[in-house]
Amino acid sequence: MSEPAAGGIPVAVTCRVLNTARQPCCRWRARPVTGTELDQAYRANALFDAHRDDLEFGYRFLADEADEADEA
Repeated sequence: MSEPAAGGIPVAVTCRVLNTARQPCCRWRARPVTGTELDQAYRANALFDAHRDDLEFGYRFLADEADEADEA
């Protein structure tokens, strides 16, 4: 939502194309991402990358990768 607005496309047009209401978009833009949400996103990315690299590893390997992501 921020990228089209920065490119000069009106928010109303973007909301109409995305089939969404304007008010929730404005609320979403006004609320910054919390530290917890950011930590969860980093953890999810670490797990996804570890699983994508080798599909044979099980939950113990993924748990180790998640712990390492938490420490970073």
